[in-house]
Amino acid sequence: MRKLVRILDGNIFALSEDNGDMDFSPTNPAGFFAFDTRFLSTWRLRLDGERLHPLAVHDPSYYKIRFFLVPGHPTHYVDAKVSMIRDRWISDSAFVEHLTVLNHTNGPVDYVLRIDVDSDFAPVYDVIWPHASALRGYREVSTDGLRLGYRREKFHRVTDISTSEPAEFDEHGLTFRIRVDRQGRWNTTLRVRALVLRPDGADMRERLRHPRGKVGTELRHDLSEWIAEAPRLYCDWESLCTTYRRGLADLAGLRFSPLALPHETMLAAGLPWSATIIGRDNLLTCYQTLPFVPRMAATTLRLLAMDQGTVLDDFRDEEPGKILNEFRYGEMAAFEQRPQSPYYGGADVTPLFVVLLDEYERWTGDASLVRDLEDAARAALNWIDEYGDLRGDGYLWYQPRNDASGAQNHCWKDSPEAICYRDGRLPGLPRATCELQGYAYDAKRRGARLAREFWGDPAYADRLERQAEELKRRFNRDFWIDGGEYFALALGPDGDQVDALASNMGHLLWSGIVDDSRAAAVAGHLLGPRLFSGWGVRTLATGQASYNPLGYHVGTVWPFDNSLIACGLRHYGFVEEAGKIAESVIEASQHFAGRMPEAFAGYDRELTRYPVPYPAANSPQASATGATFLLLRSLLGLEPYGEHLVVHPALPARFGRIELLNIPGRWGRKDAIGNARAGRPVAHSGDR
Repeated sequence: MRKLVRILDGNIFALSEDNGDMDFSPTNPAGFFAFDTRFLSTWRLRLDGERLHPLAVHDPSYYKIRFFLVPGHPTHYVDAKVSMIRDRWISDSAFVEHLTVLNHTNGPVDYVLRIDVDSDFAPVYDVIWPHASALRGYREVSTDGLRLGYRREKFHRVTDISTSEPAEFDEHGLTFRIRVDRQGRWNTTLRVRALVLRPDGADMRERLRHPRGKVGTELRHDLSEWIAEAPRLYCDWESLCTTYRRGLADLAGLRFSPLALPHETMLAAGLPWSATIIGRDNLLTCYQTLPFVPRMAATTLRLLAMDQGTVLDDFRDEEPGKILNEFRYGEMAAFEQRPQSPYYGGADVTPLFVVLLDEYERWTGDASLVRDLEDAARAALNWIDEYGDLRGDGYLWYQPRNDASGAQNHCWKDSPEAICYRDGRLPGLPRATCELQGYAYDAKRRGARLAREFWGDPAYADRLERQAEELKRRFNRDFWIDGGEYFALALGPDGDQVDALASNMGHLLWSGIVDDSRAAAVAGHLLGPRLFSGWGVRTLATGQASYNPLGYHVGTVWPFDNSLIACGLRHYGFVEEAGKIAESVIEASQHFAGRMPEAFAGYDRELTRYPVPYPAANSPQASATGATFLLLRSLLGLEPYGEHLVVHPALPARFGRIELLNIPGRWGRKDAIGNARAGRPVAHSGDR
């Protein structure tokens, strides 16, 4: 299988081989996707019956790409008498392709250009877990276009194909019979529209008054404006600048307008398999990027509040006050074959909602949003105590209500084998992972601030603060493993310690729940040889029975995970350790063209000498992209205090000088400048 290349605009994207063809198979998830559906599964180009091969691929922006092609096999390249340029972009929510045929001979030549077209209208879930997919639906041929459609009761999806030059359309594609003059060229533009139709035949987006997607010139202007509004970064270490620029572009590419808030933008969680609303990823990415691109946080908070749980629904794991974790538009969700319509199977999302709301106000001073979302925030805090505390012991637990098609683990490590004992056994349910307790602690403290300063309820604030302190006291008693000097990954259903050594405890530093007397031991484990690979902190330590350097949550390195860990280390004064993580993860990104991947393998750096890709990683992925920004915040020690931005840099020598200019916030725009200091950075344990 050739390497897949991609273009995207939010939750609309195309995956193809490096010659531009889309040939789906169980091992090749190519296609054109929108609204959690594959609208094209075959898009295959031939010139005079021959497939084309790439000479070069140029991708100047997230939404467009250019392929330089010749027919035949590589041995023919030198003598090619004809070549093609295949320009492709996303525009106005459509997939557009401009074809140019170049005749390199001294006489006119006739060519037959054929494009094979098909669609299986597969839900994304059928592509994530690949299996043989049957082509289905209906086909309508006209003189000026081809329509592929699929209808199941009220669920109706359509792919419309048209072209600017005359073509012969049939049920399986279109054919051009062309003549190109000597040393001449011929071109055409093809447009593929993905339609979500209502029973009356109207596009669902029109009914909802959803704005049409941007066209090419608007996308270019929008990207330029997006980058211009963000802070400008200068650094002696060019790798940081490369990753920062790539991160800004990737965030721009992941933006989309949700149907419920059609004139605002938020982030799709990742390409290709998470190009939708994922509550956890949206909240974390907004937190990571608040000092840089704060405007998406308000949209995210409003949207999640609109869909906050109100009833007990076992199928969707919904409970009153709970924040959704995933929303899908595809067929399987529409017909309740899967619960993502929406799905609430994440115990961490609800406290993170309160964390982001408070952090957003601290940076922006937007008190009106805090007041507007008071009921949602109170309901979220109430959910932690009423529904999250399954055992009545003050801890945040999870046990799926939907044990047929829901997720087993309701934390960020949601794969089935992720929460395990040191010997590889899996605990029963319910489970209380350690980072959930940190999130709950942080949410209660932040909720107390909001209640006291904005909701006019000091009694409620006092109660939340007492609950938070009691939770911290009990947590440091019940989760601490004395023999190992680290925090257990979780508590099992009997209250026993799930004793695997994992990266989750780094999130405890971020939330502030760790007693100061135990922070040094936690930092030592995180930077020790079992967890630290040399490229970042592994999700699971070596020596654990389930450890696998290519295991999704049991040995890989996740940049988002590391960014929270580095932020937590910085909060507790471990500035050298935070800098080491930041340096290693940013260096690793250079092996991925400056892009932070969702995850990469956890092999020791000395063994592989370079970070090994994780084969099924989303790329770009929102919270991985956000890691660069939170790492930069940690390096510069950026913290909002009232109407002021405090800057307290602590940089490893490799970074040299960093200048971050025009940082937005309640203070207007401010600059932050830091210089690496010789010797060991000075630790300040009172930073938090």
